Order: sequence, then C-alpha cells, then structure tokens
Amino acid sequence: MKIRIKFQKDGVMKFIGHLDVMRYFQKAIRRADLDICYSEGFSPHQIMSFAAPLGVGITSEGEYLDIEVRTSPASRDAVRSLNREMVEGVRVVGYRRLPDDAKTAMSIVAAADYELFFKDGYEIPATAAELAAVVKSRFTDQEELLITKQTKKGERVVDLKRLVYHLQVEEREGKPCFRMRLSAGSTENVKPELVWEELFPPMAFVCDRNAIQIHRRDLYTTSEDGFLSLGEMGEEIGA
Repeated sequence: MKIRIKFQKDGVMKFIGHLDVMRYFQKAIRRADLDICYSEGFSPHQIMSFAAPLGVGITSEGEYLDIEVRTSPASRDAVRSLNREMVEGVRVVGYRRLPDDAKTAMSIVAAADYELFFKDGYEIPATAAELAAVVKSRFTDQEELLITKQTKKGERVVDLKRLVYHLQVEEREGKPCFRMRLSAGSTENVKPELVWEELFPPMAFVCDRNAIQIHRRDLYTTSEDGFLSLGEMGEEIGA
C-alpha cells in the first residue's frame, strides 16, 4: 500500500539538512509503529522517498514523503501517532493512500510555490510598489529573460521567463512579499534565490541576503487542468 505523508518544517528545524530529516523520519516512523515495508537484501532499509529536498534555512508548509506499508491505520490515527513522535518545528498534516500504480512524488514534481519576505530586524531596501515596478519592467514586460545557469554538466543559457509560471509582489503587514511559482523537479529546477538575484542585482538594491526568508508553500505535479498539489492526490483512509 502506497502512502503519501505531508508535513511542515519551520522554526529551528529549518537549519536541519535533508539527510538528517530523512534519518529523523525513519526513526519516527518506527516509534509510531507504522507497518512500513523494507527493502530486501543484506542491508534492508525502509521504502521511502521525499518529493524534493528542502534547502537549509528554508521553511515549508508543503513537504511530502512517500512510503510503502503492509497495513495502515486510519489517516487521522496515523497523523496523531506520527505527531506524538515529532519535535518542535516538524508537524505531519496529511496522510493519504495512493493508487497502487502511482509514481513517487520525487518523480512527478513539476512546480513549487514560494514566498520570499524580509525578516524582522533587517532593513528593507524598497517599498512593495517599487519592487513590483522592477518585476514589471525586468520580467513581466519582457518576452524573455536569458540567464546563464550553472548545472552539473557546466553552464548553459536558459530563458528564465519560461520557468517562472507566476511572480508578483504584494504588501503584507507593511512589508513586501514575493509570491512565485517556479519550475521544479529533476529536469528544470529553479531556486527562488536565483530569481531574486536576477531581478534585483546588487547594484539595484543593496540587501543583505540573510534578510530574506524563503518559505515553500506547496509542490505540484502536472494534470489536464494545469498543476495539481501533491497533497490532493490519493484519498484519506477512513476509520
């Protein structure tokens, strides 16, 4: 039986890297007594995969972990059991059964929603209106935005406009907030830091990079109607 777990990560846990988060969930799943499946061979390990590793320092309300189990409690009971084993900064918010032929979240991720905002205590270099004007002139009004992107195979020129599906600046609690939907996954993955750096080079706005908090809202796959949240796939298990 294939299960997709949705969880949030914030607070001090944003500084914990992906490999440690993976090991943490392995232990939590054992302590929660979920009937998880193990691989075969001399060194069996839990069958699990994460949708898209989260960078250190980034918070999120839409992280996904796929596992396989032999038997399963009801979704609400599984969420309750897992959250009893969670530390502050990690919270399970979803537990859904997937079809038997479902692909792993890792293999179908196509886009990600992010918010970028200024942390308390840091100087804000411009108003939301001023930043929105830059986005309009340097991105919205342009037919293309060619950049040199560093990849594992070297550098290559890509059209950033094609990989940014949505980008806007709004004012929230008196501060600018960037909302963006970016291409994600193994084929074309765009980091929100890259978008910021290309739109607002150092000569445009002097800004301490540590002043920006990146928050991932959700991950998506493609569907006939556009993008579908990974958390909407499958169905909850009843009592």
